[in-house]
Amino acid sequence: MNFLAPFALLLAGAAAVPLVLHLLRRRQGEKVDFPAMRYLLRAQKEHSSELRLRNMLLMVLRIAAVLAFALAAARPLGRLSAGGHAPTALAIVLDNSLSTSVVVDGAPVLARLKDAARSAVDRAATGDRLWLITADGRVVGGSASSVRTALDRLEPLSGAGDLPTAVRHAVALVRGSGIPARQVAILTDAQTTAWDADVPLEGVSATLFAPTLNPPRNRAVVRATPEPAHWTPRGAVRAATSATDSTTFRVMIGARAAARGTAPPGTDIVVRLDPVERGWFAGAVELEPDELRGDDVRWFAVHVGAAPAVTADPSAGPFARTALDALVQDTRVARGSGITITGAEAARTPALIFAPTDPVQLATANRALERAGIPWKFGTLRTGPATVKGTGLANVNALKWYALEARGTDAGAAADTLATVGGDLWAVAGNGYVLVASPLTVEGTDLPLRASWVPWLGTAIASHLSGDAGAVTDATPGVLVARPVWARAHAPRRSS
Repeated sequence: MNFLAPFALLLAGAAAVPLVLHLLRRRQGEKVDFPAMRYLLRAQKEHSSELRLRNMLLMVLRIAAVLAFALAAARPLGRLSAGGHAPTALAIVLDNSLSTSVVVDGAPVLARLKDAARSAVDRAATGDRLWLITADGRVVGGSASSVRTALDRLEPLSGAGDLPTAVRHAVALVRGSGIPARQVAILTDAQTTAWDADVPLEGVSATLFAPTLNPPRNRAVVRATPEPAHWTPRGAVRAATSATDSTTFRVMIGARAAARGTAPPGTDIVVRLDPVERGWFAGAVELEPDELRGDDVRWFAVHVGAAPAVTADPSAGPFARTALDALVQDTRVARGSGITITGAEAARTPALIFAPTDPVQLATANRALERAGIPWKFGTLRTGPATVKGTGLANVNALKWYALEARGTDAGAAADTLATVGGDLWAVAGNGYVLVASPLTVEGTDLPLRASWVPWLGTAIASHLSGDAGAVTDATPGVLVARPVWARAHAPRRSS
């Protein structure tokens, strides 16, 4: 038996009023006998038993009336074991997010939530309408048997769910059922981060079930990324964990364990690798299993290819030649005529192209970009200094740059923005080109003076110029991924 307004049960205390009045009536004062009263006293004695019984019944009825009023005000919910209940629209919101896969006292939390859901389904009558809504928004409705089957097949998600949206969906379902009795049952482990917004129930009764838990300590891989996304052929894997103590890890490339080690708490895991195989691989960083298995593994994708052949055109300046020498010595690139580091006046693809050093060459540079099929041109000259914002470009400033202007409406949509400066595009990448708005001189940018110059150059070549291998898109599990501009498939896919 449950009560929608349990505080109304305090009204039951008023049942003491009839009892007090009854006891007060029994008090008698000083007795004075009159001769004419003896006949009345005799009649009273003859009917005293009947009067006591009537007064007792009257007191019981008064107490029962007060108790019934308090019980009605508390709005009880229940079902007699041998009886039924009015037809009810019941929507069960079951939290199957990643956190419910944690093992507590030998059983996953999700198993307890599923048992509670089965108990609610077992109490359903023939005239009830049932729905099961999970944290990822999936809905199963119909008979009790179909909901039980869905419960048996339910597995935890590989990421966070959206419980507020699931509850809103449940409220909409029971309100649209046309059944006056509407109930939403929410079964969750009550993770604080899952409830980021208030959910209006709109007059629908709701019951919350959250088991009392003592969650164990958990270690998780919170980040795992290849650096860069394209290895040519060497690269690194950088990962981070939430462990508060030292933990052992394993790095997988495909089906092969590429590295093992022990990571101290609070530090990144960095493993440098040089795989023999070539092509796309699914990689993973794994920790020793604990009670929450779902976050012990973090996946990533990496492309391993041969070192691209690169040359530096004299128009790019001396900084390009010295950076190329460093990349060749590190075996990240090889010398050859495949990819060119060049100034815009000598642009051809595939190439990493910098703005012309002399403004007089601007028209020549724009004509060269057009001949090379690059859908951009250099526009108005800007002066700084201004901070360059982009991945791998910390503390880099632009002193002089040209506003990059797209040729045609589709040019910007077909390119990736690598960096911006002062509200302008500073570096863009497209099919076979990376275009930089500043010349590669100390008068144009301090990039070649920064420690990030050579790593950024190597990443730009590996990720955007070394063949048509595609790209990597980061996504949260369960989220729809929009088709990238470079992808051949047109239908959106759900990440896993």
